[in-house]
Amino acid sequence: MPLHFGKRLAILTLLALGAGVVLAGAAQAAELVMFRRDGCSWCAKWDREIGAIYPKTEFNRRAPLRQVNLDHDSGADIVHAPIHYTPTFVLAEGGQELGRIEGYPGDDFFWFRLEKLLELLPIPAPALKGVAAPSAARTAALEPGR
Repeated sequence: MPLHFGKRLAILTLLALGAGVVLAGAAQAAELVMFRRDGCSWCAKWDREIGAIYPKTEFNRRAPLRQVNLDHDSGADIVHAPIHYTPTFVLAEGGQELGRIEGYPGDDFFWFRLEKLLELLPIPAPALKGVAAPSAARTAALEPGR
């Protein structure tokens, strides 16, 4: 039996509202925003040592990485304190900065600080418990041509 126009409209409206709620929830999810500049040697070092690995980690599932180039991009759509150094990694949720890592002195430092930073998220990440960050040797082994 065909649905009347009013019932179809009501169903479509409910579906659209449901999709809006899902999309709004996705926009409010945690993310790690990397602020960088052209010619930043520490950003290039991060790219070589972590860049290809990060998307394959549990950390990325918890806080996907988004990069903002301060020389070209209009800025991040999150509320954050001023950026003085590059790279600066800002953990944001719901459009608000929760914490940050300023600079990049090496992969061990980065993984340790990131693990501590993710503890600031309101929902515990059981998948990260007991997961060790890649060691320098493992990081080197995962990189092609190294």
